[in-house]
Amino acid sequence: MSDENAKVTITHHVQGTGGRYVAAVEGEVEQGYLEWEAGGEQGGKEVRIAAHTIVPRAIGGRGVAGALVERLIEDAERQDFLIRPDCSYVAKKFADNPDWAALKA
Repeated sequence: MSDENAKVTITHHVQGTGGRYVAAVEGEVEQGYLEWEAGGEQGGKEVRIAAHTIVPRAIGGRGVAGALVERLIEDAERQDFLIRPDCSYVAKKFADNPDWAALKA
């Protein structure tokens, strides 16, 4: 069942020196997530390595992965950190959004 208008709620959980953005889709048990790891500093700014973006098939096709990356970008803008997109999906989103270049480590 694919519903691109599904309500997706993103929460952020710091875990040790990294963290995880978790996406819950209304009415679904499965959750997607984007994991990041500490990546030191660059130009005096914290670097967060976007390591993995995982969306289970049961909630795929609803924009969950995109919503996770958008939340990471919003946090980078608000908290003034850089992102190293090691995850291939995050790297593709950076390539598709050249206006994010200043946030890329």
